Amino acid sequence: MRIQILALAAACLLAACQEEVQIAKPDAITLTPEAAGHYCQMTVLEHTGPKAQIHLTDMPFPFWFTQVRDAVAFKLSPEEPKNIAAIYVNDMDKAKSWEEPGFDNWIEAEKAWFVVESKQTGGMGAPETIPFGTEEGAKTFAETNGGHVLRLADIPAEYVLAPVELSSASQLKRDEIEGVQR
Repeated sequence: MRIQILALAAACLLAACQEEVQIAKPDAITLTPEAAGHYCQMTVLEHTGPKAQIHLTDMPFPFWFTQVRDAVAFKLSPEEPKNIAAIYVNDMDKAKSWEEPGFDNWIEAEKAWFVVESKQTGGMGAPETIPFGTEEGAKTFAETNGGHVLRLADIPAEYVLAPVELSSASQLKRDEIEGVQR
């Protein structure tokens, strides 16, 4: 009986060890013309400004976001899945321009510095969380465009989850992309 109990305890310990196996963090994927925004289902490349991709542990392909703000909202929203394996954002230190943020200049969101509350809006016309690979790059951008520099964990939920007023120019651009006639 004692041997059976020891065998059962050993089997339980072995099973517990197997559950703790770490899944390798997926690599960032090159942005392609086929990528569609998770929330808007619009082509990601049709929008200016930085982009994001979120990889879940049980999905082979990432969710794409036309604005980094939307990816942060996904992460913080209680309604969205929490099995996030990785979040990548464009490193705007390495971007060619706001109009061309890059296809392969990804940085892990946890390692990025973000400018929030600047005068620069994102590709969908909403306030943006603008990622940089260096604190210096983020501070330089904030000096020119306003806002302040934060890490991902410090971005307030209300900044990305609260409703926003889009400017009329942004709404006209969105209507043009969606083919809305006025």
